[in-house]
Order: sequence, then structure tokens, then C-alpha cells
Amino acid sequence: MNTARTEGMVRITGGDFTMGSDAFYREERPARRATAPDFWIDPHPVTNRQFAAFVDATGYITLAERQPDPALYPDADPTLLCPGSLVFTQPRSQVGLRDYRQWWAYVPGASWRRPQGPGSDLAGLADHPVVHVSFEDASAYAAWAGKSLPNEIEWEYAARGGLDGAVYPWGDEFAPGGLQMANTWQGEFPWHNSALDGFERTSPVKSFPPNGYGLYDVAGNVWEWTGTRYGHPPGVADVKSCCIPSTGSDTPDVRNVVKGGSHLCAPGYCLRYRPAARQGQTLDTSTSHIGFRCIVRT
Repeated sequence: MNTARTEGMVRITGGDFTMGSDAFYREERPARRATAPDFWIDPHPVTNRQFAAFVDATGYITLAERQPDPALYPDADPTLLCPGSLVFTQPRSQVGLRDYRQWWAYVPGASWRRPQGPGSDLAGLADHPVVHVSFEDASAYAAWAGKSLPNEIEWEYAARGGLDGAVYPWGDEFAPGGLQMANTWQGEFPWHNSALDGFERTSPVKSFPPNGYGLYDVAGNVWEWTGTRYGHPPGVADVKSCCIPSTGSDTPDVRNVVKGGSHLCAPGYCLRYRPAARQGQTLDTSTSHIGFRCIVRT
């Protein structure tokens, strides 16, 4: 084992655990026993500071910064075939919850360097999770670092922090003793955010308490890519993502699982800031609320 690769990471001793849930959304069913191996995992999502070091060392250009190939998007609006990414845009008044286009917009020029689009930058965001990264971008960083993206079993096992079967990474209550445990939406989504936790969008990593394994932000803040192809149990109909917009194909065989929920998750709309929760995201999509963390398998 190259110890330089695992410096600062948390060693997870594998074991059996209850994966999924029968109590919430159908794509999480059924709750079943699964086995995780031993591995090392980043204590928090990859930050803008860390991703910038990768870009500086390699000259890497993220998918959001590249000119899209029109042949890959034959039905797309030609005016949107330019470098950019999906940005959460808060409505000014109450809207219905059936159409995410009322709060998501494809913003030309948005990228990890300019998370809100032209005119924005990373000032004050060095220790926030990097966002606007596609699956390809996350995989490229992991390879550069000598690591991998976790699969869904590894991610969920680590996120549970040793609390087998608990609803949240810290137990069965969302805010034990009134303590805010994660960066999630407070107020009526998507138009009113009271930001009682102090953050309207992403938060610096380690802003909230860790789970039992010493891992931060395994609930809320940003969704995280995994290396697992998205699917659903036999007999359970596929579920269209509730809060994961897409710029690419939306068929199950081209989506990967993302885990953990984000700062946009709200109990009245998307109660997915739980280890069992899962959504499918198209591989060529990047957004302002998806990031990643890495592992090293032993």
C-alpha cells in the first residue's frame, strides 16, 4: 500500500450491514444485507482547493468547460450547445414541484471555476466541495490521485458510520437535541430558504458534525458520484430523479448512482439526505449540487 495515497483518509473495516430502506422511496427497496470490504475513504468531499491542484498539475478541462458535440445532442436547442452547466436558480415566488425547470437553468459559462456562471468565482469557496463535475471529471481526478470512486455499497456502508439500520448517519432523529447535523434546505422548497444553518448553497467541508467513522458531509451539502451503474430492483418501476436535473440521456443504462442528498434537499420535497437514499444521474451532466469523494481499496 502506498501510504502517500491514503494520507488524510479514513480506514474503514468492512463488514455486513443493512443496505437500502423499505420506509421511504421505492428505488431504495428492498432493505437487504450487503457486505463491504476494507477500504480507505476521503473524510469529506473533494474541495475546490484540491480540485484546483489537480487542474494545475494536469491542465485538465472539465466537461462543462468544453464545447458540446452537436451529434451527441440532436434534439438540443442549438443556443444551448455551448460550454456551461446546470445551476440552481431560486424562484421569486411559490411554484409547483412537478417541473424542475422552474428552478434549474442551463447557464452558459458555469463551471467549477464559476459556480453561479459568468461573474462568479471561487472567492471564499476554497474549502467548499467542488461542483459542476461530471462522472468523467470525478473519475479523472480519482485516477490522478491514485484512487477510485466508491461503489454504492462502499459509499453507503461508510456513510452509515457503524449505525446499521439507522435513518440518518447519526441516528434516527434528524436534529437530535435541536442540533442541525447537515447542510439541507430550511423553508419551503424551492422559493423560500430561511438558511437557518447559515448556508444558502454549499458549505465548507467539516461545517457539521462527522458520523461515527469520522466522515463529514455524508448527508446534505452535495450529492456524490459513485462508480455503480443505476438500476432498480426487479418489480419496482424506475423513478425519475426528483431533484437531479439532466442534460443528457435519461435511460437507466447510462446513469450512475449518486448518494447523500444535497443542500437543496427538503423534507417536503426530497428527503434524501440519508445513507439509503439514491438517485440516478446521467454521466454527462454536471450541476451546482453534485460533487464526489474518493476511496482506496486495500
